[in-house]
Amino acid sequence: MPKLKRRHLIALPALASLAVLASCTPSNPQSTFDALGPVAESQLLLFQVIFWAGVVVFVIVMAALIYISVRYRAREGDGDPEQIHGHKGMEIGWSIAPAVVLLIVAPWTIYTIFANENSPLPPEEGGLVVEATGHQWWFEFRYKVQDRVSEEVVTANELHIPVGEPVNVDLVSKDVIHSFWVPKLAGKVDMVPNNDNGLWMQADEAGVYAGQCAEFCGVSHANMRFTVIAQPPDEFDAWLREQAAPAAEPTEATPLIRLGHDVFVTRFGRETPADEDVQGAGCNACHRIEGTSARGTSGPDLTHFASRATFAAGSMDNTAEYLRSWLHSPEEMKPGNVMSRDGEVFNSPTGLTEVQISALIAFLRSLE
Repeated sequence: MPKLKRRHLIALPALASLAVLASCTPSNPQSTFDALGPVAESQLLLFQVIFWAGVVVFVIVMAALIYISVRYRAREGDGDPEQIHGHKGMEIGWSIAPAVVLLIVAPWTIYTIFANENSPLPPEEGGLVVEATGHQWWFEFRYKVQDRVSEEVVTANELHIPVGEPVNVDLVSKDVIHSFWVPKLAGKVDMVPNNDNGLWMQADEAGVYAGQCAEFCGVSHANMRFTVIAQPPDEFDAWLREQAAPAAEPTEATPLIRLGHDVFVTRFGRETPADEDVQGAGCNACHRIEGTSARGTSGPDLTHFASRATFAAGSMDNTAEYLRSWLHSPEEMKPGNVMSRDGEVFNSPTGLTEVQISALIAFLRSLE
């Protein structure tokens, strides 16, 4: 292998530095440098204080190191340097210096911790509460009955919040440790089994914010994503009312939609009422659809599935093409998912047939 030229050795660190800087650009969907809520803004300010304090320490230490390396370098004819046990003044100095740095950083740290710990609008004062539950590998969001919510609303992987209002999020895990993270709105907080945590966050601008599980939780950890959709308060209230209602009946329920409903709610292996030549898939064992006999709780609630922009924990756009690929081979699309592991139909020799898949797609995409 030819030796790298000197200009290449210089270019490699420069390119690496550019790559690091590019990953920190505020336009990145998961950049923490584009804070759009009070919690993220306070955490960004704390980071900047600590970062610049670290820069000052780094510059001083490196300058001293370079000076000492040059000033006291070995020269021809030099004997052994004078051996000393220590220097009391210098030892006192480099003990005091870190304490001074900590005195600068500590107040900002303590203030940020307490400011982010206590919601400005807690539940007892009428603040909105959402229970976020981490599963392998998806997020469930539950809006419990409150002043704002007359009926419990359950959705998956899309968290809707009102703009300009603090939202209290209770963090729960059903299996292993996950971590709830919306970089532009709030920092990471772990979701620990049997040890519920919480946080509050607020979006100052309407928009869609990327969320992510930030704690390695298994083979599909990287595919455990969600979105936070911040809406004006009146639009958010309208969304809550829509979600609290059963899925809207399609204006024209085609035979394929009716067959998809029967495939969904009929036990695996049994003939469907709509077509005795098509067997049920038993999806209702794991999924819930309000207004139908599907009452499962181990999988995502699909009541208003067609209104969601993505599915499979935000890893795929909610289109007929992706849905077909997902139903055909969920393990290939998202390795390790529970549906492909525990679903009877996916453990059968044939899996779902093309007729079943087409019917299910038609039914699911009718669930507005």
